[in-house]
Amino acid sequence: MCNSKETIIGIDVNISDKYQSVEMIKNWLESEGQSRMFMCANPHSLVQARKDKKFRKALLASNLTTPDGVGIVIASRILGGRVYERVTGSDIFWGLSEKLNTAGAKSYYFLGSTKLTLDKIQKKLAIDYPNIIFAGSYSPPYKEEFSEQDNDLMVEAINSASPDVLWVGMTAPKQEKWIYQNRARLNVKFIGAIGAVFDFYVGNVKRSHPVFQKMGLEWLPRLLQEPRRLFKRNFVSSPLFLYLVLKQRFGK
Repeated sequence: MCNSKETIIGIDVNISDKYQSVEMIKNWLESEGQSRMFMCANPHSLVQARKDKKFRKALLASNLTTPDGVGIVIASRILGGRVYERVTGSDIFWGLSEKLNTAGAKSYYFLGSTKLTLDKIQKKLAIDYPNIIFAGSYSPPYKEEFSEQDNDLMVEAINSASPDVLWVGMTAPKQEKWIYQNRARLNVKFIGAIGAVFDFYVGNVKRSHPVFQKMGLEWLPRLLQEPRRLFKRNFVSSPLFLYLVLKQRFGK
């Protein structure tokens, strides 16, 4: 199975497609050893990581970093790489859930979002994937940064449930930094940072139409829905990302 990576503006991104990535995770769940981490890379996150040292460390430590963003695919082409398609957090969550539901006897824990959303996830998971065990969930306090006590409570709750998979659904880069900071304390085999997938899964937020997804324009409807939040990502980070990619391409 392909597990090669290529470096895009200083961060290693896996070139595996979504099927290879899911198979890789399944193999990790069946093996012994330390927790493995999954994170997503997009132009905005890679630009952010250049000035946020903790975020950069988290991405560099990730065992599987997928190209979640058409900008990453374009960058790979400019750099002569082999990233041919996006692999999103949704792809990993749904793909792994389908595979584990067939195999059975694996458990999920969900960290993030609101109690209402987590309750919806529990009910929907029981219907969609009855062979996956819902080990528990935790809705952390809504803060810019968690206190040491907050972290202790979260880690204790997760370890008490002893899940196979921990899904973390906070905003980036908060979720990636939390995973990196606490990974050594967590008794789980796989930890995935999947952000808005919690809301996508239960229908709180609808993903863009498949046509937009295939065209690499999934960001456009979301930008129209949340222009203030996403303006910087699309009109500041994206041009800067392209500049940095071209700088890497021409060795300057």
